[in-house]
Amino acid sequence: MTALHDLPAQDLLAVYRQRTLSPVEVTQAVLAHMERWEPHIRATYLLRPEHALAQARASEARWLRGEPQGLLDGVPVTIKENIATQGDPTPLGTAAVPLVPAAADAPPAARLREAGAVMVAKTTMPDYGMLSSGLSSFHPLSRNPWDVSKGPGGSSAGGGAAAAAGYGPLHIGTDIGGSLRLPASWCGIFSLKPSLGRIPIDPPYTGRAAGPMTRTVQDAALMMQVLSQPDARDSMSLPYQPIAWGEYDQGVQRLRGLRLGLLLDAGCGLPVEDEVRAAVEHAARLFEQAGAQVRLMQPFMTQAMLDGMDHFWRMRSYTDLQALPEAQRAKVLPYIRAWAESAAGMTGPQVFQASQQFHTTRVATVKACSGFDYVLSPVAPMPAFAAELPSPTNDPLRPLEHIGFTVPFNMSEQPAASVNCGYTASGLPIGLQIAGARFDDLGVLQVAHAFEQIRGPQRPWPQPPQG
Repeated sequence: MTALHDLPAQDLLAVYRQRTLSPVEVTQAVLAHMERWEPHIRATYLLRPEHALAQARASEARWLRGEPQGLLDGVPVTIKENIATQGDPTPLGTAAVPLVPAAADAPPAARLREAGAVMVAKTTMPDYGMLSSGLSSFHPLSRNPWDVSKGPGGSSAGGGAAAAAGYGPLHIGTDIGGSLRLPASWCGIFSLKPSLGRIPIDPPYTGRAAGPMTRTVQDAALMMQVLSQPDARDSMSLPYQPIAWGEYDQGVQRLRGLRLGLLLDAGCGLPVEDEVRAAVEHAARLFEQAGAQVRLMQPFMTQAMLDGMDHFWRMRSYTDLQALPEAQRAKVLPYIRAWAESAAGMTGPQVFQASQQFHTTRVATVKACSGFDYVLSPVAPMPAFAAELPSPTNDPLRPLEHIGFTVPFNMSEQPAASVNCGYTASGLPIGLQIAGARFDDLGVLQVAHAFEQIRGPQRPWPQPPQG
C-alpha cells in the first residue's frame, strides 16, 4: 500500500469523497513523516502541527457535510517562506529583516486557503532568494533528501526538499532565474515556472513567477487550476483565462510530429557535466522514438547577457542593503554581502548597460525558440552540490554560472518545466527542462506528462535515515 504521505492529491480527494480516509488522518501521517525527516533536511519554517490539524479538522467537517470548500479541500500543502501568509513574519531567508506579521495572504497563499488546502508549514529559502542553495542566515541549513551531504538547490530550497521527502503532495515556490526548476532538478521532482503573470503574485517583479512543486505533472496541473485564478494585486498578471488544466494528459501521441530543439550548450557559464549531458541526450532519443523531430540548437545566450543581469541584480541588492542599519546589514550572509558590495563602484552608464541585458536576453531567447514547438535542455549543468556551499562556484564574483539554461525563460516570459530524466552514478537526480512558447503553459504540462510515460520507471523516493 502507498503510505498516506505519498498519496497524490487526486487520490486524496477521491478517498475524502468516499469517506474512507479523512483529512485529519492524512495530516497526522504527513506530520509524523515530517518529524522523522526534518532533523536531517530542515526544509520547514513555521511548522506548527496543531495549526495544521485545526485546518484538517475543519476540512473533515466539511467533507462529512458533503460541502468541500474548494478543489484542494484537506490536501496538505507547503508554501515558500517569501509568499506572505496572514499573521506570519516573512523573513525572506535573512536574519536582517525584522519579523513583522504579514497583513494579508499573498495571492498564491490566498488561492490555496480559499481552495481548502491544509497549510502544514512554510518552507525555507536563502537570503533574499539570491542563491541556488539552502544556505541562509535565518533558517537552518536545508539539505537534499537524496543525499543529505548535498543541497536541495534554491531559492525554493525547502519546497524542493519537502516534495522529494514526501511532506504531502503539493508545494509552491517562486522563480526569478531558476529558483523553481533548479531545486526540482536536484531533488528529482516536477515543477513548472509558468508564463509571467499566469499565477498572480505580490510583489511582482521582472521575471518573477510562482509555481507548483510536485512529484507529478498531474498534481501540478491540479494546482494550476487554483493558483491561476485572478488577483488584482499583481499589476503584471495576465488576463484570466479558463484554461483546461485537466487536459494535461494527451497521451504519448501528443509528441508525434512535434518540432523539438535540443540545447546542450547554454553559451555561458559552467560547462555541462558528462552525466547530465548523457541523461538529456537519452531523453531526446526517447522523444524521437515517440515520433518527435529533434534538432540540435546553437547557443543563444552569451556571457555578456548573464553578466549584465548579474551586475544589475548586484546593484539592486547593494541599494537594498545600504538602506539597512549597519547592525542589520551585518547579519546578511557574508557571500551575499560580498556579491552586492562588489557593485559599489559601478557608474550610472555601467548600471544602464547591465540593465539592457534583460531585454537583449528576451529577444535572443524568443528568436532562438521560434522555429520549435518546445525546447529541451538540461536544467543545470551539474547535479546537486555540497549543501554548505552558497553556489556551485563558491565565488561571489561568479555566482550565477549555473543558470544559463534557466534564466533566459524568465526574461522571455515563457513557461518552462523541470522533469526528472535520470540519475548520476551516485544516485543524484538529473532534471530535463522543457520550455514552450509564451502562454503555452498547458502544452508544456502535456509534453512533460507524455515524457513521464516514456522515461521508464523511477527510483523509489528517499526515506528518512534510521535512528
